[in-house]
Amino acid sequence: MRRCGGYGWRLTGDDGCSCCSFHFPIVGIGYPTGRIDSRGPFHYKMAKTQQTLAIRQAERAPMQYQITHADLSLVLALERGRSLAKAAELLKVDVSTVFRSIRRLESALGTALFVKSRKGYLPTDTAQALAEQAERAEQALEAARIAMTSGEQVVSGTVRLTCTEAVMHSLLLPALAEFMPNYPALSLEMGTSNTFANLSRRDADIALRLTNTPPEHLVGRNLGSTSYVVCGQPQWRERLAESPASVPWIAPDDSMQDHPTVVWRNQQHPGLSPRYQCSGMSTIAQLVTAGLGVAALPDYMVHALPGVDALSGPLPGCDTQLWLLTRPDCRALRSVQTLFEELTPRLRDAML
Repeated sequence: MRRCGGYGWRLTGDDGCSCCSFHFPIVGIGYPTGRIDSRGPFHYKMAKTQQTLAIRQAERAPMQYQITHADLSLVLALERGRSLAKAAELLKVDVSTVFRSIRRLESALGTALFVKSRKGYLPTDTAQALAEQAERAEQALEAARIAMTSGEQVVSGTVRLTCTEAVMHSLLLPALAEFMPNYPALSLEMGTSNTFANLSRRDADIALRLTNTPPEHLVGRNLGSTSYVVCGQPQWRERLAESPASVPWIAPDDSMQDHPTVVWRNQQHPGLSPRYQCSGMSTIAQLVTAGLGVAALPDYMVHALPGVDALSGPLPGCDTQLWLLTRPDCRALRSVQTLFEELTPRLRDAML
């Protein structure tokens, strides 16, 4: 045994080494395993110090906050109420409780949830995302309650649906009115658009579109085909037959320059200039109903317009298919499947 480096006594190993280099790795906290060495307490102190530092670092490290159902309810109440008083009323607590709870949640998440303005408390993107999840949880709870009451499996959730304004008013809304009352836990977010961008950006789950070339990345069903006819009030019939250019025409504007009726008009009446141009077929239909002129509209729309007659037969080259489409990742959802099954027969009948 020899004194070594001022750290105490040690037994010199069989190799005769008397240096102060570390021969043994530290395993956990305590003395190293291996041969007896009076450096043990020194090694123990080093390990203990390292462990203490690690614990302190762990204590200082931010922990990921676990969102609770109460947190979601709080955010949803303020998002809906836009004021502390209204949120407190919805939650059945006092205003100070709402204020403290929001501040506590913002501190835990490390981000602002609401911005106070003249219009009230406006949600940030984070709060909006939390509110959407809260609504889904709310719907799931309601579906569970209905299921317990009725003893049946309930279709629930929110489905985002997009279509053109004309298709919505003429085809979709009448179909929804027939079956949606049977699904109280199923909610729809409906928007109008003339493009498929909504599904491509995942802004929608289902699209109802008039097209002969549906995008290949979508899946769906062909619900039938519609023809376009020139229509208007009966007063335009004779003038239209004698001189189409003498009649005021109502047509899509430049935002729909690829529409089949625009292509047909440019081919059949190249010198004809529309008197009225509109950004949607629904607006065109309203002008036709008002007696302002004639237009080429889908035959399913013409049948529903009061005082409007078809003034021609089907226009050549304008027949268009109606497609019910969804993204591949949505087709297995029960809510989407239910809408497909309910809409398909009704819309096919409407297209006949």
